[in-house]
Amino acid sequence: MTKEPIALYIHIPFCETKCPYCDFNTYASIESLIPTYVDALTTEISLWGTALGKRSIATIFFGGGTPSYLPHKHIQRLLNTVRSTFYLDPDAEITLESNPDDITEERLGAWHAAGINRLSIGVQSLDDDLLKILGRRHTASEAKNAFLLARKAGLKNINLDLMYGLPHQSSTQWQQTLTDILTLKPDHLSIYCLTLEAGTPLEALIQKNALPDPDPDLAADMYELTELMTEHEGYQQYEISNWSLPGHTCRHNLVYWHNESYLGVGPGAHSYLLGTRFGNIRSPRRYIQCVKAWASHTPDSTEAQDSFRFAPIENIEAINPRLEMGESMILGLRLTEGISGARFKERFGVPLMKQFGSTIRELIYLGLLQWATEQLTLTPRGRLLGNEVFQRFLS
Repeated sequence: MTKEPIALYIHIPFCETKCPYCDFNTYASIESLIPTYVDALTTEISLWGTALGKRSIATIFFGGGTPSYLPHKHIQRLLNTVRSTFYLDPDAEITLESNPDDITEERLGAWHAAGINRLSIGVQSLDDDLLKILGRRHTASEAKNAFLLARKAGLKNINLDLMYGLPHQSSTQWQQTLTDILTLKPDHLSIYCLTLEAGTPLEALIQKNALPDPDPDLAADMYELTELMTEHEGYQQYEISNWSLPGHTCRHNLVYWHNESYLGVGPGAHSYLLGTRFGNIRSPRRYIQCVKAWASHTPDSTEAQDSFRFAPIENIEAINPRLEMGESMILGLRLTEGISGARFKERFGVPLMKQFGSTIRELIYLGLLQWATEQLTLTPRGRLLGNEVFQRFLS
């Protein structure tokens, strides 16, 4: 088994309120589960640490849900468990997602003491009317103050999440939000177009004509404006939806985009290890029960594969080489650096153009891909039509 470092995702499913656009595996009003949930989560981390032979961890990402809603003593406990059961790289990137209204001097101090060195703040918009549509609890002013408080506390790696293509959002509103955000000079920006997820309250409101359906052409204009304004302020676009100042790319997310190994713990968390992709049970209550059962099992061996039979997993898929190649293309093309022909051959033992030559040539002809100096990248038009490109590599 390879001993290369892996990334660790830790899922915190609790939210004070659930946003109407969100379809993540998150829950409001189950705070009573927090103590037993954290017990189960520390147990799962420990069991995987044993199964993987104290594997090195290069990045940790607390996502959710709202990790900042979890009492900070639990963040400390979880990270202590990681340190005791895995080998945590001394320079590991450790990210915590936070709502602006959760950020206080006390919490910032506790997170720093626990080892958090990167904060990702869910701002989404700096327009108060749009924040109400999104069901966010904070105001634009509170979001700005949260960022400034984090800076004052000494955090030198802060990401801000933003959304565009919203109902009732105008280009003028988006330009003003970008102007205000760029004035703050965050180290990293994750900027996503709203996706109407099936079954969400926001989708229902739009279907009932209570809110207008977002305009995809307007959203494309907003995306192009984002590219122009961020570049002018010195940000490097390194992925379709992510920008950073030099030296501040998100190392954790690069593991996903490079299609490398990662472990996800907690309900609904996904993993990609040992040529296998698997996802945990989504229900927090069932997850807690299954982790208890796993802990009571005496393993037949200490092999990691043995854990697949007893871990709280509800779906598992072996990834064959052809699928791994296709998924590596899809994920890698999201990056501005694209796909290296040399690295592809080193990883898979076959030249990139031999494996996907006809597909690549067709997409180059359509103006969606470009091939130069052994590097395959999306064109500007290809970034706008990325899904049309990606599906070709799985067909």
